Amino acid sequence: MLSPAGTLQSAFPINSWETHLDINQAWQRIADGVRKFQTEVFPQQRAMFESVRKAQHPLALFITCADSRILPNLITQSVPGEIFTDRNPGNMVPPYSDFVGGVTAGVEYANLVLKVPVIIICGHTDCGVMKALLHPETAAGLPGMQQWMRHGNESRHTVLREFAGRSEEEMLNRLAEANVLEQIAHLKTHPNVTSRLAANEVMIRGWVYDIGSGSIRQADPVTGEFTEFSSI
Repeated sequence: MLSPAGTLQSAFPINSWETHLDINQAWQRIADGVRKFQTEVFPQQRAMFESVRKAQHPLALFITCADSRILPNLITQSVPGEIFTDRNPGNMVPPYSDFVGGVTAGVEYANLVLKVPVIIICGHTDCGVMKALLHPETAAGLPGMQQWMRHGNESRHTVLREFAGRSEEEMLNRLAEANVLEQIAHLKTHPNVTSRLAANEVMIRGWVYDIGSGSIRQADPVTGEFTEFSSI
């Protein structure tokens, strides 16, 4: 949970996160968390929740992976109402002409209704989808995932061509970066994004978040080169 000071707090031992719980244990953890939120967290932050009860004015559209270890509000130290989040496996953004799905609708709403000033596409280390892109055989028996992964095929081809023979970890890291750049290119095919970019109403940033270190590598908007994140 996010405390008023912006730290992550839990009523449970950290090492329990490493354990696969059974159905009843998992549900109990969730129920206990809701109870703690309603009795302790919400009352302490009632004024903040009241302020966003009828409207949101987010700072950014944050497109990231569905991975449970990625917490956009924690990474950006933001509160409810500040980050409009769109999550899916592999932080994919289908090109506009492909089909109308949840990502397309989210991008449209964020730009035309909420008019967010910033869009962030955030990949991450140890991504299961990047592993499956690198080794497609591991997605056997997952037809939905196989279809979804095709939105990252160009990144896969780039990494296999330019980084062949490198270590598994390096290839996965380069693939996470290449995939972010590919999804930014897809994002720019959406007319609502194109028009707002032309009017200088929105900026796009590409990140890769390191789960183990908390560091972020950010793509240069012009060259696409990734360097350690700087807020300046």
